Amino acid sequence: MTSKPNDSVRPIKWKDNSLCLMDQRLLPETNTFLKLNTAAETADAIKDMVVRGAPAIGITAAYGVVLAARARYADNASTWKQAIEDDLTLLADARPTAVNLVWAIKHMRECIMTIEGDPEQPLLEEARRIHEQDIEANYRMGELAASLIDQHSNVLTHCNAGSLATGGYGTALGAVRSACAQNKIDHVYADETRPWLQGARLTAWELLQDGIDVTLITEGAAASLMHQDKVQWVIVGSDRIAANGDVANKIGTYSLAVNARYHGVKLMVVAPTSTVDMNCPSGDLIPIESRSTDELMSVDGHRIAAHGANAWNPVFDVTPAALVDAIVTEKGIVLGPTVQKMADMMKSALSA
Repeated sequence: MTSKPNDSVRPIKWKDNSLCLMDQRLLPETNTFLKLNTAAETADAIKDMVVRGAPAIGITAAYGVVLAARARYADNASTWKQAIEDDLTLLADARPTAVNLVWAIKHMRECIMTIEGDPEQPLLEEARRIHEQDIEANYRMGELAASLIDQHSNVLTHCNAGSLATGGYGTALGAVRSACAQNKIDHVYADETRPWLQGARLTAWELLQDGIDVTLITEGAAASLMHQDKVQWVIVGSDRIAANGDVANKIGTYSLAVNARYHGVKLMVVAPTSTVDMNCPSGDLIPIESRSTDELMSVDGHRIAAHGANAWNPVFDVTPAALVDAIVTEKGIVLGPTVQKMADMMKSALSA
């Protein structure tokens, strides 16, 4: 596969018959890969944030199915298809909000039903196809998204929707990479993104790997940045998009969307069609994952909150479609998303 400019980071690899994941918990200080050999290890890696980002989680799960099939077939070649259901459930339950995870498991299950004999190689080929198609989709989304960005624009991004959150190149950061390659972006701002600091640790790191200058801000500085006319676009990814165009993404996206609308800044959501859940009518029905309150109470293992204080730690929020200026998928651009516009875009995706 031919890479694009500004495209050096690949967080997921299949090497020496094992799944290798860049351990994103250790970035930016340490860049190392974990080798996984079982479905249980893969599910734990997803739960424990070794890998994160909806597309990357889906790709990881697909490779996890390969590991599960290898083990189940070795145990019993006659009953492996029944036995692997426990592994598929384990992987699917690893994180509830990202629809790509469920999509990948469903796709791999359909492949399993067609296989006769040893399943490892055909499932590995399918996982690799999912991986490669994700990168190709990101390239396409980057081109489409860049077409919306004017020359000499500044952009603000939230969390990490880049190579580290996908098979490679990224969704929101794919848009940034493509627009930078066309010399359309003068500057990129990234908010730090509490509590895991994905903006500070991951987005800044991977942009710098590709020579793209980035300035970090706190989430609380976004409105002031917009008030000074320093941002033309907020560009984010998504973990699930409802049929009406409501967008579930990293907690804080909703606040950015409200601030952006008030200040006349446009909001772009970049995500593959596998993130669109047409069976979910609105964002009100998207399950929102909550994680341990310890993530808010501590930073890098050091307590920062007063003992006795309570905490609330939802991982995602839902931005209403009315606050979204554009949704960009590999199948096209939806401006001012509505139920009908989303249905039309997905219809074209299914017929392609």
